Amino acid sequence: METITSAVQAIQERDKEIHAFLEVYENNAKAGIVVAVKDNILVQGKRVSAASKILEPYTASYDATVITKLKEAGAIIIGRTNMDEFAMGSSTENSAYGPTKNPHDLSRVPGGSSGGSAAAVAAGMCDVALGSDTGGSIRQPAAFCGVVGLKPTYGAVSRHGLIAMASSLDVIGPITKTVADAKKVFDVIKGRDPFDSTTVESESGIMNYELRKKENIRIGVPREYFKEGLDPEVEASVKKAIFILHNSGFIIQDISLPHTDYALACYYIIMPAEVSANLARFDGIRYGLSKKSDDLLEVYTKTRGEGFGKEVQRRILLGTYVLSAGYYDAYYAKAQKVRALIKRDFQKAFEKVDVIVSPTTPAPAFKFGEKSNDPVEMYLSDIYTVSANLAGVPALSVPCGTTKDGLPIGIQFMGKWFGEETLFEVGKKWEQLRG
Repeated sequence: METITSAVQAIQERDKEIHAFLEVYENNAKAGIVVAVKDNILVQGKRVSAASKILEPYTASYDATVITKLKEAGAIIIGRTNMDEFAMGSSTENSAYGPTKNPHDLSRVPGGSSGGSAAAVAAGMCDVALGSDTGGSIRQPAAFCGVVGLKPTYGAVSRHGLIAMASSLDVIGPITKTVADAKKVFDVIKGRDPFDSTTVESESGIMNYELRKKENIRIGVPREYFKEGLDPEVEASVKKAIFILHNSGFIIQDISLPHTDYALACYYIIMPAEVSANLARFDGIRYGLSKKSDDLLEVYTKTRGEGFGKEVQRRILLGTYVLSAGYYDAYYAKAQKVRALIKRDFQKAFEKVDVIVSPTTPAPAFKFGEKSNDPVEMYLSDIYTVSANLAGVPALSVPCGTTKDGLPIGIQFMGKWFGEETLFEVGKKWEQLRG
């Protein structure tokens, strides 16, 4: 566990080059788990901007439920971390306040959108960081930075106090150094919240998924996740991990998730549609940036034109288009039907296996600028992570190895709904096997 002194020292020594933090809080606490918070999760009395100019002057009037729970558990909130603006991105290059760099190679991205949180944990600036995961935004940066990232089951953790991106997909989760730490944080932040009607009660038994004997846990390998487009070093590392798990007593089964090829297209219709609806509140009238004008429409256009970055504008436009008259049925309604099919794929798979394993990302961390000019190429970074969000299942990324250049590789374990305990058991066993 980092002490507050060593965490602050690490920030002072390394954050000028990494830029994981947007703000470090003054703190008189002597002991406790040091937690960094993604800049879209509200901490009362502190600035929260979602890394956007449109919210630059905004101060949170209350604590997010996860922050309340962490404070009650004695955690020290050390600061807010950098991210892609409004959590839209896979590289943290879309922050209005400059990019975060990967601690393993400063010429490469830390992943996104929770890049600042992953980089802060990887660089020893905190024990734990909170992120949000809409299509892989906890797991992908965790894989790129060589740390552990958990996307809980949708409904396991309250979203109250999270600045919404896509409300049917967003989940708050921890980024940590070990699976055991991820479990500890999850146990603190999970549970029903009257402020979030999508949450369920953690003591109801639904979360206490009954574990088989570890040696009898069945792990499914989806053939659709090991096709062309997968980096050879990532593929070799993950397949070696599967072989080791098999030799240690896990039952490995070949499975199919047949609608995988449609997941990314489905996600990039549903997510922008929800973005369009959620970001309509940023109008220059109620809070945040406001560009004055004699004409109300001009207040809207000036505020949004100057306050939102290009990627945010792109997704709002795309979402507004797919929700518009004449296109709703052709795009949005059809995408929801495909989402139901993807969820059914997981239901069928979990009749045969307890856990599904895959690479977390198709390639290791890429260089700055390598994909930022091609949105489609950037979106492909989420190809192995979006399905878990569309289906609502929990998913855990754990370090798996490194490339010949020393870049981290992540392996992803996906579990049954509210089956986090099984993921933790498999993840911890993998850490032991990996050594």
